[in-house]
Amino acid sequence: MLFERDFSLYSGSYSSKEMGIFGFFSKEKKETLDKGLEKTNENLFSKLGKAIVGKSRVDDDILDELEEILITSDVGVDTTIKIIRRIEERVARDKYVNAAELDLILREEITALLAENNTEDLSDFDLPKEKKPYVIMVVGVNGVGKTTTIGKLAFQFKQAGKSVVLGAADTFRAAAVDQLLLWGERVDVPVISHGMNTDPASVAFDTVKKGVEMNADVVIVDTAGRLHTKVSLMNELGKIKRVMQKFIPEAPHEILLVLDGSTGQNAFIQAKEFTKATEITALGITKLDGTAKGGVVIGISDQFKIPVKYIGVGEKMTDLQVFNRKEFVDSLFKKK
Repeated sequence: MLFERDFSLYSGSYSSKEMGIFGFFSKEKKETLDKGLEKTNENLFSKLGKAIVGKSRVDDDILDELEEILITSDVGVDTTIKIIRRIEERVARDKYVNAAELDLILREEITALLAENNTEDLSDFDLPKEKKPYVIMVVGVNGVGKTTTIGKLAFQFKQAGKSVVLGAADTFRAAAVDQLLLWGERVDVPVISHGMNTDPASVAFDTVKKGVEMNADVVIVDTAGRLHTKVSLMNELGKIKRVMQKFIPEAPHEILLVLDGSTGQNAFIQAKEFTKATEITALGITKLDGTAKGGVVIGISDQFKIPVKYIGVGEKMTDLQVFNRKEFVDSLFKKK
């Protein structure tokens, strides 16, 4: 039996800041981003400062230290080597590069790297007008902030004037179903749920059906957060996609992998497993405010060639931000 909760009469209480319009990368959002990346920023700059002290130009010793700095910031070995090679090419080309300019060079090279990985500078929680409802399937292991990210996405889309339907298809954990129902209540959007230990594909089917019937702008479907065998994961996600396509042939329009940025290299392992199991089209990287490992954003985007779309830089509803590579890199290397 279909269990639907529509909290259309619910009235939440949020601050004026949280209820603002998200049309531009505002000063407030930039301050939140700066604060969220503060630990990574301090880690990078303190080490970078020590590396160049007493040096007048970028030499092999500085590049060796820079390599270590990037790796320990969880940029990853392969991506770090790529960045070092780019800087070496600039040093060779320009003959003389002032050591004090190293942070500027890093900004430019990392921003360019993110651009090459198809990561766009988005400014809003907007959706393609020709795809309605826009269907997002969310994947990721338990504990990374997957369900919370869905709730915050629903909030952000709603504040941008979009109608939203959520689907609780992570049916293997009662907590996941209950948590999404709670988010639906808080954000005031309908949640489709069949309860625990039910068929996830059936939940996805009813969620997309409801989205089509109510002419919703966006449908977001949660899925099981288990890293079980690749075959069973592929089968499960494949079945969910097939039932969605009974209503919308091209669904899901987006498969969003949520990763916990504070886990550093473990996030790389999770990304590797999920990209084997299904086609990931976008990344959401959470919990960047509690870690000095913000470099993981750069490494994962580069190694998997998947655009970063959302980052979590705090606990508030509005602390889930649309990723903007220029603003991200600026905050990463912001001088105090």
